[in-house]
Amino acid sequence: MSRWIKFGISSLVFILWVIWVGNFWFLLIYPLLFDAYITKKIPWNFWKKRKDGQKPSAVIEWIDALVFALVAVYLINIFLFQNYKIPTSSLEKSLLVNDHLFVSKVSYGPRMPNTPIAFPLVQNTFPITNSKSYSSWPHWDYKRLAGFGDVKRDDIVVFNFPTGDSVPVKQTNPDIYILSMEIGVNEVARNAQLIPSQSFNSAWERNQYFRGIGRRIIENNEASYGEIVYRPVDRRDNYVKRCVALPGDLFEMRSNQIYINGEKVSNPGGLQHNYTVITDGTTLNERFFEKIGIAKADQMGMSPKYFLPLTSAQLEQVKGCKFVESVTVQETKPDSSGLQIFPYSPDYNWSRDNYGPLKMPVAGETVELNTKNLVLYDRIITAYEGNTLAMKEGEIFINGEKASSYTFKMNYYFMLGDNRQKSADSRMWGFVPEDHIVGKPILVWLSYDKDKGFPANIRWDRFFKIVHKY
Repeated sequence: MSRWIKFGISSLVFILWVIWVGNFWFLLIYPLLFDAYITKKIPWNFWKKRKDGQKPSAVIEWIDALVFALVAVYLINIFLFQNYKIPTSSLEKSLLVNDHLFVSKVSYGPRMPNTPIAFPLVQNTFPITNSKSYSSWPHWDYKRLAGFGDVKRDDIVVFNFPTGDSVPVKQTNPDIYILSMEIGVNEVARNAQLIPSQSFNSAWERNQYFRGIGRRIIENNEASYGEIVYRPVDRRDNYVKRCVALPGDLFEMRSNQIYINGEKVSNPGGLQHNYTVITDGTTLNERFFEKIGIAKADQMGMSPKYFLPLTSAQLEQVKGCKFVESVTVQETKPDSSGLQIFPYSPDYNWSRDNYGPLKMPVAGETVELNTKNLVLYDRIITAYEGNTLAMKEGEIFINGEKASSYTFKMNYYFMLGDNRQKSADSRMWGFVPEDHIVGKPILVWLSYDKDKGFPANIRWDRFFKIVHKY
C-alpha cells in the first residue's frame, strides 16, 4: 500500500510540474515513474548490486548519495532558488560585499535553461582548470515559466550580464565591447594611418569602426587577453543591481537624482554618492573609517583630500567632524566626445550623473529608426533578438532589407547600483533584456567582512536578513 501512496504523491507532483513547464512531451516518461514504484521491471539499482548478494560498498553508497544530491541541486537551482555572493560594492549599503543571498527563481518565474546539460553549482567555468562547465548542445530557446509576479520598480534583481556574450577569458572587465572601443580609439589616436578618409554617417558606424580595430588587436594578442569564448544567456556572469526603470518608463538622471516619466522618485536608504572631503590636515585613520562604515576598498585619497562614497546618514556624520573643513558631492558633467557613457554617441550629451531622457523598450512596440538613435537599439536588434544589422550610404538594413523602423520582441529594463559612482551598470552597457532576468534576492544567509579576520569578520547581524527594496 505504501508504494501506491508514494506513487500517487509522485504522480501528482510530476503532472503539476509538466503543466507548469507546459511541455506535455514529458508525459512520455510517466511509465518509467510507474515502473520505479509499482512494476519494478527495470533494474534501476543494477550498478549497486554485487554478485555475492552482499550490500554495496561504502564507496558505491557515497557515489549514489552524491549523484542524487547533484541532481537535486541542479533541479532546485533551475526551478526554485540559487545561491549568489555579492562580489563588489555596487549596491552598498543596501547589500554588502560578501553577502551570500538566496535568490528566488519563482518570484519572476524560472527560466528553462538555454544549456540544459551543465554541472551544478558552477556558472560557466570550473575553478582552477578554467574549462567550460556546460555543453553548448542541446540549446533551448528562451522560455519563462509562471511565477509569483513581475519585476517591480526598485526591486533588487539578479540577472545575466547583457554584454557578457563574447568574453576574453583573461580580461573579463570591462566587457569586450567597451574594451575594444577603448583600444580602437587609442590605436587610431596613435596611428594616423588608421584615421578614415571620410566622415562617418552616424555614431553607430564610428563605434563599429573603433570596435573592429580593437577587436582585431584583442584577437591577435591571446597571451594578454586569452581566448575569446561565446557564452549563452544563462551562462553569462550573474550581476545584481536595482531595477530603476521598467518597460515603457522614461528614465532620466539630473545631478544624480532619478526621474521617472518626469517625476522625481524616492531614493533608497542605502544610496551612496561620491564626495570630496577636505580636512584641516588631519589624517583619517582606520578608527574613523570603521566608525563611519567605509570599507578599505572605498578609502581613496590622502590628507587633506579624500574621495569617499557616503550615504546621507554618513554624510551628516562626516560633516559633524570638527576636523572636516568641506564636503562636496562629485558630479560628472557631459562632454562632447560621446565616448563617456552608453550609447557612446555625441548625439546624446549624457554623463554618469546626468543621463537621459531614455525610454525603455516594450515588447510589441515599434520605434522609428534613424542614423541618430541606431546606437540605442543596435544590440537589441542583433545580440538580444537575433537579427543582422548593416548601414549602407546612410540607409539602415535589417536582415538584408531596408528598414526605417523596428518592433521589439522583448521587454527591457534599466539597472543601477546604489553606490552610484562606483557601479558598472546600465549607464555603461544599456538595457537588460527580460530573458536575462534570473531572480529576486530574498534573504542574506551568510555575510562576512573581508577587511577583518575570523571570527570578527562574521556579520552576525546580517544572518537571515530579509532583502527589502529600501
